[in-house]
Amino acid sequence: MAELIPFIDAHHHLWDFDTFTPSWLAEDAPSNALINDYSPIQKPYEITDLLRDFEGSHVVKSVHIQTGYSDLDPAKETAWLQEIADSHGFPHGIIGYIDLASKDVPSDLATHMEQPNMRGVRNLVEHRELLSPDFDRGLSALEEMNLVYDLSVTWEGMEVAKGVATAHPNLQFILGHTGMPIDRSAEYFERWSAGLGLLSQAPNVAIKISGLGLADHGWSVDSIQPWVLTAIEFFGIDRCMFGTNWPVDKLFSSYLRLVDSYRSLVSTFSQSEQNALLWENTERFYRLG
Repeated sequence: MAELIPFIDAHHHLWDFDTFTPSWLAEDAPSNALINDYSPIQKPYEITDLLRDFEGSHVVKSVHIQTGYSDLDPAKETAWLQEIADSHGFPHGIIGYIDLASKDVPSDLATHMEQPNMRGVRNLVEHRELLSPDFDRGLSALEEMNLVYDLSVTWEGMEVAKGVATAHPNLQFILGHTGMPIDRSAEYFERWSAGLGLLSQAPNVAIKISGLGLADHGWSVDSIQPWVLTAIEFFGIDRCMFGTNWPVDKLFSSYLRLVDSYRSLVSTFSQSEQNALLWENTERFYRLG
């Protein structure tokens, strides 16, 4: 039996309800349009749980993406994650949160960067907010500090995102959750594909294939195949990577099943291409080496 190609998870979360609770997982949090029942994950998900879920998937490194706390200093999340990394070896990269429209961006970034695994920032904002002068200033600060911007837009915002990426050619953008396709109709697929094709023209944008269970709870290899292969077609082998969105996507699958499905979908690619897609690109873009 051939040895499994290593896998680097480009998108996962951890949370500790004893210390702080993600606002969107609180008992009184409003329901989400894509996920009606969060109850299976409304409990601590700690590093030991993640490492247990990794078993059998040959995960060698990982990237933690900010989780979303309403009453927590975001720098404390980054510091907490660094302590976990120092103790357990994972995660190797940390994408934190700061308000990029704030005038305090440089000092906020400096605080986060006291943690050696800090690699960039994610803001969950409407694509129109990307155009504000204040937000643009925050992106410039990321650019100056050689950090990554984890981009979150649906197809409706991809033209705007392309313009913003073009205006910051030295900033690495990584589009999360495959461009967040929230519908599985043929019409939506066409619009998503067109948006993705447009955004992929910006050479400093890469794509993270993840989160496909959010709008396809009963997903199969066949149902996610068009989304995965279209992303690879537009962005090319060298600008694609895979993430699991764990433990959110644990609502729809086991970890091993999801990673095995990724491996299956790229199994017809060459060995070097599979290496790039499954681990090398994530290591390079998030500077995990």
